[in-house]
Amino acid sequence: MNNSRKVAKKSMVVTLAGLFLASAALTGCNNGSDNKPSASSEPSSSSSGAATSQAGSGIDHSKPLTITVFDNAANYQGEQTGWYGKLLKDKFNLTLNILAPQVAGDQLYKTRSAAGDLGDLMIVDNSQMEELIPAGLIMDISDKIKNTKYLSQYVDKHFKPFNAGFDKVNPEGKIYGLPTFEADTSPTTFSEELPYSSPIMPWDYYKGVGAPKLNNLNDLLNVLKQMHEKYPKSPDGKPIVPITLWKDWDGGTGAMENVRWISNWYGYEKPDGTTTIQLNAKGDIVPIIDDNSMYKKVLQFLFTANQMGLVDPDSPSQDWNKVNEKLTNKQVLLLWYSWQRGFYNTIERGKNGDGNVSVPIADTHIIQSSDAYYGNGRVFAIGSKAKDPDRIIEFLDWSASPEGLRYYTNGFEGFNYEKTADGKYKLTEVGQTAFQKNTPVPDQYGGGGYQDGQSKLNTMIMSDFVKDPDTGEFYNNNYWSTTIEANKTALTTDWQNTFNATNATDYYLKNNMIDIVPNINTSLGADNSDIKNKRSQISDYVKNTSWKMVFAKNQAEFDQLWAKMQKDVVGLGWNDVLATDTTRAQKIVKMRAEALAAK
Repeated sequence: MNNSRKVAKKSMVVTLAGLFLASAALTGCNNGSDNKPSASSEPSSSSSGAATSQAGSGIDHSKPLTITVFDNAANYQGEQTGWYGKLLKDKFNLTLNILAPQVAGDQLYKTRSAAGDLGDLMIVDNSQMEELIPAGLIMDISDKIKNTKYLSQYVDKHFKPFNAGFDKVNPEGKIYGLPTFEADTSPTTFSEELPYSSPIMPWDYYKGVGAPKLNNLNDLLNVLKQMHEKYPKSPDGKPIVPITLWKDWDGGTGAMENVRWISNWYGYEKPDGTTTIQLNAKGDIVPIIDDNSMYKKVLQFLFTANQMGLVDPDSPSQDWNKVNEKLTNKQVLLLWYSWQRGFYNTIERGKNGDGNVSVPIADTHIIQSSDAYYGNGRVFAIGSKAKDPDRIIEFLDWSASPEGLRYYTNGFEGFNYEKTADGKYKLTEVGQTAFQKNTPVPDQYGGGGYQDGQSKLNTMIMSDFVKDPDTGEFYNNNYWSTTIEANKTALTTDWQNTFNATNATDYYLKNNMIDIVPNINTSLGADNSDIKNKRSQISDYVKNTSWKMVFAKNQAEFDQLWAKMQKDVVGLGWNDVLATDTTRAQKIVKMRAEALAAK
């Protein structure tokens, strides 16, 4: 898709920042003045300040408020504790009780929505919002948003256009949901130095086996085998696994999520709101059960890897938290999400040439969505039965303020970062490794480990690709000028000299190995009860069979499972769900073309 690539080259922010450092490792991922205190207004050492209303807000905080948060993005279930929990308690006398389907299972949504109360605050998928509006489970917050200090800035540019897309269930264009991770760049800009999904490996181990050029996936498997033979254990003696997988993100995706993401390397993605198809930048729609689908090719790759002894045997039973531990301990040789680097990479390690970096494969052609200008497929919404919605709105407004964004993205000033003489921000020595080391936090700020105490919401309304008015730089500390300078390490310069590029995205653009497609975030329609039932059955079957195929005893069993799945899903209503998904994908293709034409 030459047009999208051309747009990307014009609007990309290609920098060194964060090439080998992702200190926050958020799962991820703008203008106007701000008169609120900066993040130097650290959490107070007691919660006494919450006993009265915030100055000028007119809201009484004297009574403690616990809100139930139904959160599709969370990898944690329970009360928000640690430094972020204390911050909210001190500032708003507020406690978050998080319900996480990724922990508790998909049935949680069905059970709570059927009972008529999903939660006080919800972080749900677009398709779920489309169901919840007519069910009367989401509050119209149009008037409340108008009176906010920060969110009101984004009403006309972001919130209204997004909500207007749900015209079938929201004909009046009321504001029910606030999209998540919205950037304030442009609908066709890609600001990051590394695509979301691409091959990433430990640079020292890769060089240790000769840094061979990788032409295809077979070459990748061979180099992983060589690396594993030479480096069977991590620096602290833990067993290394070349490839590790996990199930708990499969959820409602309709297929094996790890396979979905690796498919991006070869130009195919899963459109939001679909389960049966993959889509490329040209607009080709391919059913995942097609014999030539990228989904099958990646399943074959993982099966072959397992036959070679390269797949972590813990994969079928471990969760994402266990994977985190392995990433932190440098126990994994192949990464494929950009933010996975943040569990290990540090500036200090980079000085020694140690860190996870992009290692391109010659035959890949990556598909990458632009910045999530209109959001990334999920929304914040307030339940129609919410306790004290004004205090929830107040919290959400603060979360989109410079102070709230700094806390969420970078921790707190004086611990994680400090102000320089020229008014910019700079990571402290502690801040450079606080996430990886789970550094203890002083008791007056909540105690516990830094990573343990981070916001467990795991999402935000405005993203870290919004500019801080105090510095003129993104909230994402990888893109601070001070971090860019600090990242000029042996690891950075060695990689740049090897690949003759500033960073990975620069390399892929120069070599015509990436398509940047406009990020489309809109209503794609809700399933009727018949399609919903069929989709659920198909999803479960495809996911279960996919895992069996990766761990099949031989090629014959792999092929047999595939053929059986192709046949069985038809009986589960495949053709009907495929027709629905195809219509949705066609809408995305049309809107992408319109976005490029408008550029």
